[in-house]
Amino acid sequence: MSDDLYDRTRQSWEDIWAGASVQAELEVMSQRRTWETLGLYPRYLPREGIILEAGCGLGTVIMKLREMGFRTIGLDYAERALRTARAYDPALSLQAGDVHALPYRASSLGGYLSFGVLEHFAHGVGPALREANRVLMPGGTLVLTIPYPNVVHRLVRGKRRLLRQPALTDADFYESAYTQHQLSAALQEAGFEIVLVRPTSHSFTLWGLGWPFRGKGYYRTTRLADALGALLRRVAPWPFNFTTLLIARKARDLGE
Repeated sequence: MSDDLYDRTRQSWEDIWAGASVQAELEVMSQRRTWETLGLYPRYLPREGIILEAGCGLGTVIMKLREMGFRTIGLDYAERALRTARAYDPALSLQAGDVHALPYRASSLGGYLSFGVLEHFAHGVGPALREANRVLMPGGTLVLTIPYPNVVHRLVRGKRRLLRQPALTDADFYESAYTQHQLSAALQEAGFEIVLVRPTSHSFTLWGLGWPFRGKGYYRTTRLADALGALLRRVAPWPFNFTTLLIARKARDLGE
């Protein structure tokens, strides 16, 4: 990614977090689709050692994990989000920084979390995954979620091509989507051993279609979206996958 595009994407996040609410984000954490991941991945995290969320935003994930008894820290390059999180909960351990140059020693962390972050870099997921490998202890756990090029995503992309509209990315904000095979290959190349790959958040794929799947409130899905999403998770798990959850363990140091 060019420095210019990288900086514009970073500024876009500063603008996005300017109007965000920790309380609203916490309400999202209680929604059914969130527990498709939050109800699963903590069992893979070590109780010993520190768990980092790289790209923590308002810190709501580390708040929840702290309630579960994990030692957590958060890092983000959007300092406005960190200020908002600290104002809500001064006890949070937060640090400004870049996921491509983490301010932590090699092999010093027990876990690394990344939720909807690495798709925002045009140079791909590889550099951040290699940095995650560096800071994790041998056998440390990485948890990653990233958007999948599902049916709705492909329909929108095809429509834009037919109408000769701009691509899904724009001049101020970069975002991409990855198949499970692309992500698995990138993780293995970065020195990780895959533990779990799972499609999630099918109701939020439907949310992207608008009414009648969008409920009142902050990114809320309707009961119809939740019911159809549960059905799609069983009968068409990958075509309607919104976010792929991957859990992996550090298998080797890249310097070996």
